[in-house]
Amino acid sequence: MIRQEGVIVRLDRTGIPLLVARLVVGGLFVYMGIGKIADDPVHFLKLMRQYQALPTSWPVLLNMIAVVLPWIETVCGAALILGLAVRGAGLISAVMLAMFTPMILMRGLELYEKTGLAFCNVSFDCGCGAGVVFLCSKLAENVVLFLLALVALFSRSRRFCLEARLPLDPAASIVSNGPVAD
Repeated sequence: MIRQEGVIVRLDRTGIPLLVARLVVGGLFVYMGIGKIADDPVHFLKLMRQYQALPTSWPVLLNMIAVVLPWIETVCGAALILGLAVRGAGLISAVMLAMFTPMILMRGLELYEKTGLAFCNVSFDCGCGAGVVFLCSKLAENVVLFLLALVALFSRSRRFCLEARLPLDPAASIVSNGPVAD
């Protein structure tokens, strides 16, 4: 019995969905991460505190996260753009987005109740590095980024990825110097 491949499998095999996901998520993470690194870390720390997700009784933890998180975003983004450790970078990106998105929603709901503005008219600096954003557009952006991060995590294709061009085992490169198949 011959089994036909589904549309999703055939599309994934082209490498295009993964390439788009890598470039979009990776590009945004690098852009936002570098923006936070170049900006005043105290400003990012103040934005993190508005979420009240971590106890303020542990200032060392808050300071460490404010310094390390932008670097994690930047490294994950760069790995996605280059096509290195794609599944790991996709997983870390998806986890960060899965944590940040509900936090943004909760902060937006808090501001919605305080201001009396229409839900989608609520705007604030979410700490993502883009400045003041409107709640609905930020939530939609994060959902799309989360779905794209899942594409990076679950795609079986490694076409257009640098990791597909690198030998997994250094000894294997001595034995076989032939071209890598897609």
